[in-house]
Amino acid sequence: MLISGAQKLERMRDGRIVYIGAERVDDVTAHPAFREGARTVAAIYDRKADPAQRDLFSFEEDGERHSLYWLRCRNRDDLVRRMRAMKAIADMTYGFVGRSPDQVAGLVTGLAMDAGLLDRLRPGFGQNLLRYYDYARRNDLYLSFAVTPASGRKSADLFPGQQRDDPNLQVVAENGSGVVVSGMKMLATGAVFADEIMIGNLTPIDDKLKSEAITAALPINAPGVSLWARQPYAQHARHEADYPLSYRYDETDSVLVCDRVKIPWDRVFLHNDAAMSRRIYIETPANCYQNHQSNVRFWSKMGLIVGVASRICKANGIDHIPAVREQLGRLVSLEALIGGLVQGQIEAWEEWPKGYATPNRRIMYAALNWCQESHTGIVDTLRTLLGGYPMVMPASIDVVTDEALRDRFERWWKTPSIEAAERHKLYKLAWDIVGTEFAGRHMLYEKFYAGSSIVVRNQSDREAPWERFHDAVDRLLAGIEVPDANG
Repeated sequence: MLISGAQKLERMRDGRIVYIGAERVDDVTAHPAFREGARTVAAIYDRKADPAQRDLFSFEEDGERHSLYWLRCRNRDDLVRRMRAMKAIADMTYGFVGRSPDQVAGLVTGLAMDAGLLDRLRPGFGQNLLRYYDYARRNDLYLSFAVTPASGRKSADLFPGQQRDDPNLQVVAENGSGVVVSGMKMLATGAVFADEIMIGNLTPIDDKLKSEAITAALPINAPGVSLWARQPYAQHARHEADYPLSYRYDETDSVLVCDRVKIPWDRVFLHNDAAMSRRIYIETPANCYQNHQSNVRFWSKMGLIVGVASRICKANGIDHIPAVREQLGRLVSLEALIGGLVQGQIEAWEEWPKGYATPNRRIMYAALNWCQESHTGIVDTLRTLLGGYPMVMPASIDVVTDEALRDRFERWWKTPSIEAAERHKLYKLAWDIVGTEFAGRHMLYEKFYAGSSIVVRNQSDREAPWERFHDAVDRLLAGIEVPDANG
């Protein structure tokens, strides 16, 4: 079932509890900090539900239609269809909403491609996951997830001899009906707009911390659940023309706080296995399906960045300078590079697990590492091309509401190539990419949303065909003759 944007907005009024500091927000669709972000999500759902777009955004299985990002691909054509749907979703937000509805859905879909792994850990867990996967896609759910310990602690021996109130989310009780969890988990990006949240561990944890090794799903409005948001950037963006990205595409990051939240057993997918609480994502296509979406999203972001860079140079009258053309050529080549890496994951797809198709893991992790390492330099190139011109723009576009100010603004701030108001919007857009709090958050996001670069490179190390590389060295060395004692 595909739901409309209006239905999605109604779900967001379901009793969730969100805090901005001490302020409690009960309706994210009405509060200025979240209202425009909620409408952005609703627009994605409206486009998916448009009958004219059904082949782009949905597939049919067992007589029902589901969003394409829930598709467990069987071949290359399936992977192409799924990628095109994700690209269209990413293009709607210009790649600046990372945890769009297709992101965590990829993780659950990947788990559902080898749910038997969960059953081997404990009978019944795999079936729980498959039933949840079916429930989520049937109800067109928007999922978020929180999978990192709030304290950063991964070892039980990190604080020897210290007595402290452990804040990390963990099981504090269990009985025949389920488990009870309390504590904090980070970082629930997009959760203020989501329907449900997955908890788990994408980072390794010590085996002594089994109480934290819980993987499960819970509704955002479950009793005892609250979201503590970081400062929302849209809250103080009065005019879209002043903050073109912050105003509409702040997906918000929150800490998940649980106070004795009850989770029934049928929503638990792993329990009391610290090592496997991370490995389930690596030993199934979950991590690959999820991060393939991240690569696709970065591709969309690159498209906006290179377009802004070119428009800025035209507005500044420097677009014909050879050194500037060289920088623009470099940027646009990087956009083509990430596009090629996305396509390459599909062309070199793997049959894994048996009977299913997964984007090539080596290329996916290589692209992920490239995005992490390159984003800062890409933004810095845009900043250099932009120069100090954003500082010349008025504090707010509301100058146009005063007749005298408007007249002077329109006469003095325009250039031969661009009118004053359009110039204001363009420079403010560029500033929202390179200089605002929203921009700073994206610098952090692109570096750490998939874990630190060390973690990502370790995954490339794990997937590398070292035997083949070593064999190439050995074959070459074997053909080199070593002189004997007689020369």
